[in-house]
Amino acid sequence: MSRSAHPAGPRHADVLTEGHYTAPAADLNVLDEKVWSRTVTRDADGALTVGGIGVARLAEEFGTPAYFLDESDFRARCRAWSEAFGPDADVFYAGKAFLSRAVVRWLQEEGLHLDVCSGGELTTALDAGMPAERIAFHGNNKTVAEIERAVEAGVGRIVLDSFQEIVRVAHIARSHGVRQRVQIRVTVGVEAHTHEFIATAHEDQKFGIALADGQAAEAVRRALGLDSLELIGIHSHIGSQIFDMAGFEVSARRVVQLLAEVRDEHGVELPEIDLGGGLGIAYTSEDDPREPHEIAKALSDIVTRECESAGLRTPRISVEPGRAIVGPTAFTLYEVGTIKPLEGLRTYVSVDGGMSDNIRTALYDAEYSVALVSRTSDAEPMLVRVVGKHCESGDIVVKDAFLPADLAPGDLIAVPATGAYCRSMASNYNHALRPPVVAVRDGEARVIVRRETEEDLLRLDVG
Repeated sequence: MSRSAHPAGPRHADVLTEGHYTAPAADLNVLDEKVWSRTVTRDADGALTVGGIGVARLAEEFGTPAYFLDESDFRARCRAWSEAFGPDADVFYAGKAFLSRAVVRWLQEEGLHLDVCSGGELTTALDAGMPAERIAFHGNNKTVAEIERAVEAGVGRIVLDSFQEIVRVAHIARSHGVRQRVQIRVTVGVEAHTHEFIATAHEDQKFGIALADGQAAEAVRRALGLDSLELIGIHSHIGSQIFDMAGFEVSARRVVQLLAEVRDEHGVELPEIDLGGGLGIAYTSEDDPREPHEIAKALSDIVTRECESAGLRTPRISVEPGRAIVGPTAFTLYEVGTIKPLEGLRTYVSVDGGMSDNIRTALYDAEYSVALVSRTSDAEPMLVRVVGKHCESGDIVVKDAFLPADLAPGDLIAVPATGAYCRSMASNYNHALRPPVVAVRDGEARVIVRRETEEDLLRLDVG
């Protein structure tokens, strides 16, 4: 394979004065442990390995683009969250981040619960053997069929998201002769420091029932008055990719205030409080996420302090990490295609995937890291924009990063921290085939979600 140098965009020294780009690492061959899964390293030849397997072998066997998921890391993160919160709390993995039957089995084996938000996610969970009582069912517009399926299966909780849904779930539960355990999702008016589209606790959005104007208190009143519902607690979720615990402190305080109002009005102390998920992960070296034990202590201290102040017994806490578990455990492997330098600007590096396998950059202006992983290089760094092969100028995978100036077509590059929301939000735009998810562990690799084929596309086209 040719390793000849290509005319490059601005080098390191050229871009520092612009005050916009982050300087590259002193050695681009050094992997930042913060953004890669725990078994990722470089072998003696400088090629990246995961779970003891080199990327050249993985690319040959499974093709590119492909998601490679470090199973050992995934399981370790499940255990870390479970141990951090202990037996007096519940950790619900947020299935929306990434869900498959294999993942469900791992969750079950590691003792976690599962949060689903659609009929498809519920079907996957049940089919893979997750006990229904360990499943929570979310969603702002659950259909009658989805609610019936959840009630029939005996899910452990349904999170009520509107006044209409209170009536809907109560009616379906009554028709099935059961008393369904429920929580009420409230919006607490917290503006999380995150992208507008993933902030979920301010009033002007579609989720939950607002604390403002007594709406949440009225929702509690109605739920407690329905014999077919067992109201077990209050749910709050303030957003996603959050590093600052201040928002959780405000949210917990307001939820506990609601619990105190419920006690004072109804003589009932609700036994549970769910603070949602949304904890951030490291996509770049500049991100500084907290460890599960730090998060657990902070949340526990906040709730305990607020309950003591209100004269309440401390309720059982639930949390819903999704991204925080699966996000760091996977990377996407691409093959480099066209390399197009723009003098004085940057070099565009096109890969064989793009927005069909990672829409987050286009949708949320998300930032990612990238590395040359099929070899090492002593070439100087060049500023690049990694782009896909789709017919959109916004088809960007990594907006601004540094790669070696001798990058060549056929090289393998990898984008870490793509375990969450990339495969879940993947599409067939331009009739692209969605990549496989390959689990790697202890020198073995196996497909857990296969690559789509052209036959899959045509099978749905019945015209």
